[in-house]
Amino acid sequence: MTEILEPGLLEDPTLPLPRRLAPILRPELPSLAEEIVTEIRRNIPEYTGSIDGPFGHVLRLGVQEGLATFVDRIAVPHGAAAKNGIENICRKLGRIEAHEGRSLDSLQAAFRIGGQVAWRRLMKIAPRHELSSSVMSRLADAVFTYLDELVALSLNGYAEAKTHPAGAMDGRRRRLLQLLVEDSAGNAPLITELAESLRWKIPEQVTLVATRPGVRCAPAALDEDVLLDLEGPEPYLLIPGPLTLARKAMLRAAIPGRQLAAGLAVQPVRAPDSLRWARKALDLAERGVIDDGPVVACEDHLVTLWLLSDTELIGQIARRELASLDAMTAGQRERITETLQAWLITRGTAAEIGQHLFIHPQTVRYRMRRIEQSLGDQLKDPETRFGIEAVLRAMSLQERVTARRPGDRTA
Repeated sequence: MTEILEPGLLEDPTLPLPRRLAPILRPELPSLAEEIVTEIRRNIPEYTGSIDGPFGHVLRLGVQEGLATFVDRIAVPHGAAAKNGIENICRKLGRIEAHEGRSLDSLQAAFRIGGQVAWRRLMKIAPRHELSSSVMSRLADAVFTYLDELVALSLNGYAEAKTHPAGAMDGRRRRLLQLLVEDSAGNAPLITELAESLRWKIPEQVTLVATRPGVRCAPAALDEDVLLDLEGPEPYLLIPGPLTLARKAMLRAAIPGRQLAAGLAVQPVRAPDSLRWARKALDLAERGVIDDGPVVACEDHLVTLWLLSDTELIGQIARRELASLDAMTAGQRERITETLQAWLITRGTAAEIGQHLFIHPQTVRYRMRRIEQSLGDQLKDPETRFGIEAVLRAMSLQERVTARRPGDRTA
């Protein structure tokens, strides 16, 4: 029986392998990962229906991360290579198997297939790089020792899921999440007590993620430290720390095919702010104002969120700063503000602005004279000029918001 490893025991052993192997192996990893997943799909019937779902996403990520970590251990054999990623993924695979009601036989078979495919590739490239039989022998030992470690970590996750089934603990985790979002400062004693009972380490930062009702989630595909409440009218999750690429991949695997938005990473006491920003970003993404894939990150759209945070205030600023344009017709006003915004953004010549707007430079000069007549004094003041630029950007974004039908949302 495979030995269960205690947390953190996937250490980087001293691999008596030449470091020159790492740059030889690394270019092979992308195609090797695809070949391994293809072979697993072909040879394990139990995975036929799940290989394209949340389990398949985690499995594919595990293959990629497992290969990369192995090569990193060759390149830096004394513990400098990060190992938390592959540890978490292996445990997650074990938990998914437990939740799906399967034994570990299929997962262990998948690891064996991965090892066999990887070894065939090594045998194929060895002659090209004149790898000696001694190096290949040590490499074989390293590969299959590493696979044993990964299987043991998966067994850990499987055993944990069997020992701690969902139910009462899920309710306590939702309560912890609610306390954090409601008022983590005022609820500090309760949060500390509940977190300790759940063995959930209170992080220095949290990122809140918003989605819409009716999502189908594979909880076992989530990292163990993620808190979630997907049953309410405004479902959301809490991720300890910032939204890394690995966390994004995790969210896509656990909640495939749905739009999500992640707020900023903040101290736990600011969790409500992160959730508020996430929900605003989700709304803008569904309206087509933000286009950033299935997981929108607020940190990539801060100016847009700021400019659209108070549309009534934007209207007030527009009425104050652009009052001198009120005498114009709607069409004239639109053309003048379009030219003014282009000038404020580019500070280009008439020819450059004309190229940007697809109009003749002489038309630009005419419009700029109208702008000078109407707003000349205001544009000389830096603070007022900044206000005008901000309000024009906000008005442009607001037009994109209102262009979508109310309630028109993407899946």
